[in-house]
Amino acid sequence: MPGAPALIAVAAYGLVLGSFLNVVIHRVPRGLSLVRPRSRCPACGTTIRWYDNVPVVSYALLLGRCRTCRAPIALRYPLVELTSAALLVAVAVRFGLTARGLAAAIFVLFLLPLAVIDIEHHLLPDVLTLPALVLGLAASAFGLLASPLDGVIGAALGAALPLAVIVVYRWLRGVEGMGLGDVKLLAMIGAFLGWRGALMTLCLGALAGASVGVALILTRRGRMDTELPFGTFLAAAAVAVLFVGYDLMLALGWSGP
Repeated sequence: MPGAPALIAVAAYGLVLGSFLNVVIHRVPRGLSLVRPRSRCPACGTTIRWYDNVPVVSYALLLGRCRTCRAPIALRYPLVELTSAALLVAVAVRFGLTARGLAAAIFVLFLLPLAVIDIEHHLLPDVLTLPALVLGLAASAFGLLASPLDGVIGAALGAALPLAVIVVYRWLRGVEGMGLGDVKLLAMIGAFLGWRGALMTLCLGALAGASVGVALILTRRGRMDTELPFGTFLAAAAVAVLFVGYDLMLALGWSGP
């Protein structure tokens, strides 16, 4: 495991990358450039100064409000930054500062914005899922998180299973059960984690989604046809599988990658 100085550096990089992921989360669903213009307050349009854009620290010093108009800043911004840092530290502890660790870091840094975008917009943009799918297959080609064959099978199976659900649900109910974004997301997950990882992710994600759906119905905050961000559940399940999936595979008698 890396020493404390290395982990502190990883956490700092995670905070900075989390700040960039906030830009991705805000701009990609709106079809905006990630480069220009500079970040602005969505309420008053004032350009955000660099010292008001320091991850977490600026939010705390400004008490969660714009310096100019005092409009509240969404809590999502520091939460994404902290989550990004926490995920990268967890990756460094679990996989070390290695090629496997780099692949795992890339994986979680794609999953995080996809999860948040799906919550906010019920959307899984191709501009994120498709490049991540290619990177997952490239990582598997080098045997980093899954073997080359497992990565290819995982991507194919990850796409086929939710696509089959879409077809069957449409046939039974006459409406879409999930979107094609979920198909691409699970294909990406399978490319990184292999077919076993894709299966475990789908099972855990479906279980989590069903549990939340039932809880919403029981508390009368939702209905049977309430649309849930299934991609968010898949992303969370994929993170769990990344860290503990290998142990679960051994428990189930599956050989690892």
